[in-house]
Amino acid sequence: MSKPQRRRFTAESAEKTVPAPATTADSRKKSRGTPTTILSLDRDIICSIFSFLDMFDLVRCSAVCKFLNAIVESRSLREFYDRKLKDSSSTSNPSSSKFTEKPLSVILRDVAMEQHRLALQGGPFHVDQWRGHSMKVAQCRMKMGMVVTGVGDKVIRLWSLDSYKCIEEYSIPDMLPLVDFDFDESKIVGLIGSRLCIWRRNGKRSVFPSLEGKFVKGSCMRYFDPEAVVGCDDGAVRIFDMYSRRCSQIIRMHHAPITCLCLSEDQLILSGSTSGSITLSDPSSIQQVATLRSSDGRGIRTMCFNPSSQLVFAGSAVGYTYCWDLRTRRLLWDTRVSPNVVYSLQHLQNDTSTLVVGGIDGILRILNPNDGNIVSSCIMEDKLLSTSQSPSGSLQRRKGKRLPNDTYITIDSIPMTARPSISCLAVGMKKIVTTHNTKDIRLWKFKDNTFML
Repeated sequence: MSKPQRRRFTAESAEKTVPAPATTADSRKKSRGTPTTILSLDRDIICSIFSFLDMFDLVRCSAVCKFLNAIVESRSLREFYDRKLKDSSSTSNPSSSKFTEKPLSVILRDVAMEQHRLALQGGPFHVDQWRGHSMKVAQCRMKMGMVVTGVGDKVIRLWSLDSYKCIEEYSIPDMLPLVDFDFDESKIVGLIGSRLCIWRRNGKRSVFPSLEGKFVKGSCMRYFDPEAVVGCDDGAVRIFDMYSRRCSQIIRMHHAPITCLCLSEDQLILSGSTSGSITLSDPSSIQQVATLRSSDGRGIRTMCFNPSSQLVFAGSAVGYTYCWDLRTRRLLWDTRVSPNVVYSLQHLQNDTSTLVVGGIDGILRILNPNDGNIVSSCIMEDKLLSTSQSPSGSLQRRKGKRLPNDTYITIDSIPMTARPSISCLAVGMKKIVTTHNTKDIRLWKFKDNTFML
């Protein structure tokens, strides 16, 4: 090969191997294919962005993922909020110097709980209402920003409170009545007639117990993996292993039908009955630990336990709400909050400042759990603020109203349309979900305009 031929051959090879320059359109396409996320930003930049947020928004960010939680806990962001809290303490809160001695995660939790308390006790609120079931719905449970509703219909439904969309639906087998249920991130456990039923959240078919799982009529159920506890009409609780499908224990707790159950973190079983008493039992010893007595002979209808304060709350068939200290077994207070039955009472997990009570009179009451005083009473007004379409259908937003303190005397003057009976309620951060033995579900959203950092 001659020199001119070699030069020509080398040039042609270079043209083939050297890539053509990228066009503007190609660059644009490439940039669209790899979007920038917050994870690609420098930590100092994210800290600067987070410094514009208030404490409540930081709580939300810290719960997104480990990366953002580490940034919220970082030293630079902590120093910024230390200065911010010290600046505000000189004028508004002299105790903030002690406040900043806590870990930032504890500060964020305390601020979130304080905003929750202020919002429920005195903040403005509205009520969103949508048709949740084709038949009536009587029960609701709320966890992880989701709500499960059922009892009274042929299905159990899992809802997103952000979009009001039904995420999942579970049919009840063999046309048996759903009595009670609860759920976690992987399953829904229900009391179906005289059987326990488990629906897996991953789409698998329902898991049913064998014939050994049958029992006399059950009225309530709670579970603490791997065991489910069923309260029965014969006054006994039956403990089932949900994976072997066998009844492991039967504990006699009352001489009257059991109406409600709670399970403590140290495996104590608390049960209320139509006799008006609450009994504590330890499954490890199969013995009654103690009995908490009330003055109500017509029975306990609902109950909840706060592990943070070690307080037990109960609502009765004649409108009383009771509070016992589980450590001393003493009755701390009893308050008649309603002229009739209290069907449901709940509090936000780890919240020791508010207790929400609802019953047959349809008024949503906010109580101080430390003394039993009624802090606020709420209803939904007839005034329609807006109507929109959600994935579940028509969504109505109505204005909320706080009632004067003497409502107990003038309750008959409030229209029934503003206060349908509250059959069940569930409490989340600055929100409450209620069911009313109708087809509708209500979400009460509260705001706090007085506490900002």
